[in-house]
Amino acid sequence: MRLEVQGLTKAFGSFLADDSVDLVVEPGQVHAILGENGAGKSTLMNMLYGILEPTSGQILIDGEPVRLRSPGDAIAAGIGMVHQHFKLVGPFSVADNVQLGREHVKRGSLDRATARRAVLEVSEQYGLALDPDAICEELPVGVQQRVEIVKALSGKTDLLILDEPTAVLTPPEVAELLGIIRNLTASGMSVIFISHKLKEVKAIADTITVLRRGKVVAEASPDDSEAELAAAMVGRSVVLTVDRPPAQPGEVALDIKNLTVLGERGTPMLDGLDLAVRAGEIVGLAGVEGNGQTELARAVLGTVTPASGSIDMGGVAVTGRDPYRRIVAGLGYIPEDRGRDGLAADFTVAENLVLNQYRDKPLSHRGVVDAAAVRTLADKAIADFDIRTRGPGELVSALSGGNQQKVVIAREFSRPRSVLVAAQPTRGVDVGAIEFIHRRLVAERDAGTAVLLISAELDEILALSDRIAVIHNGQIVGVLAPDTPREIIGQLMAGHRPADPAPAS
Repeated sequence: MRLEVQGLTKAFGSFLADDSVDLVVEPGQVHAILGENGAGKSTLMNMLYGILEPTSGQILIDGEPVRLRSPGDAIAAGIGMVHQHFKLVGPFSVADNVQLGREHVKRGSLDRATARRAVLEVSEQYGLALDPDAICEELPVGVQQRVEIVKALSGKTDLLILDEPTAVLTPPEVAELLGIIRNLTASGMSVIFISHKLKEVKAIADTITVLRRGKVVAEASPDDSEAELAAAMVGRSVVLTVDRPPAQPGEVALDIKNLTVLGERGTPMLDGLDLAVRAGEIVGLAGVEGNGQTELARAVLGTVTPASGSIDMGGVAVTGRDPYRRIVAGLGYIPEDRGRDGLAADFTVAENLVLNQYRDKPLSHRGVVDAAAVRTLADKAIADFDIRTRGPGELVSALSGGNQQKVVIAREFSRPRSVLVAAQPTRGVDVGAIEFIHRRLVAERDAGTAVLLISAELDEILALSDRIAVIHNGQIVGVLAPDTPREIIGQLMAGHRPADPAPAS
């Protein structure tokens, strides 16, 4: 399929999300779309998939103008899409999810045998191993994404749109996905690949279009440097390395001892874990996702109850305290899943910015929230953190994923704290925002905050950490210096213990 976009514009009132966008995707090509949060990437893809109708402009497929009024129209035209936030029904099987909207029916009932065969055929054709009977909510996120891809490919698909496909994947899962994309294009399919991650774009793209504030500002090549691509995205030079002075650690501010947390089936998710974070240092927690990182973060916040062990903040036991009391005691918390744990989707941007402090002065007087004070704080946070929104009264659910993350970051950095748990703080944000968040994390450290950084990005752990704690099977299997070779860290993450890992002081 050859897809051409001519002058495509989408207006929401006076706001132009996309402004006269021109784009050509050739058959068998990986065409990457780069842009900072709020640049118009998802809006453009939603027009190509029939979720939104353009205000003006046209879409051509193989030289013929088409009008895509619904996803059904897009699917009929040969366009599939894997959304940034998966559209799966958790309790349904893989086969049932794949046939949603195009159900196989035999004598008035769902024909599950045909649906199973269809999943297996598409899986085998494109190298996407799936069990059609598996329940989706029980699958790892990388496998759930495979389900979404098989769902998109189960019809006659000539062009596949992947919107931020690696945002929640581990490095091995990313490598697997890139291999899948190569298989797809080798069969003649076109792929539109949207990502903030420059290394991935350079690795997989044939050509690159850069959007900024709804306009095409550059046509780039994967041979261009990361610095050049980053500058095109944000309109200025971006520092891709973290400049930080040596840490000056103080007393232990977060002390976790012998912590055990059980899963739903009684199996240990954390198994006697010990970890200490001192004031004025960043401890990075490195590990393959699913080895207890989520449970550790939630145990520190107080949303899961440990089976045993203790958590102290500043020498005070907080193990039995609820999350609000821990926040009052000085805990800041950036959750790994902003949609589930970080935001109230039906609240405004301003309301989300004060979720953990609306009861405090000057935002509240005698139990009554001061709307003017909330508005003042929100206006400042929006400006300070470059949150791309139509105003503090806009619903947070209307923002792009990256700007939703900025709301969470702004809320946690807008009040005093002594301990900060930052779980996947840069997930889904653009390079300019990553640069800003990294600077703020270092500034927090230098101001004396104890920072526990949990990230699936080993590059981020290496760039920011003063010590690196490696977690495997719910235990800390090594605490290392930040200059430890990646190979040693990787071996520990996989559960192999090198002979002499360099301990951190």
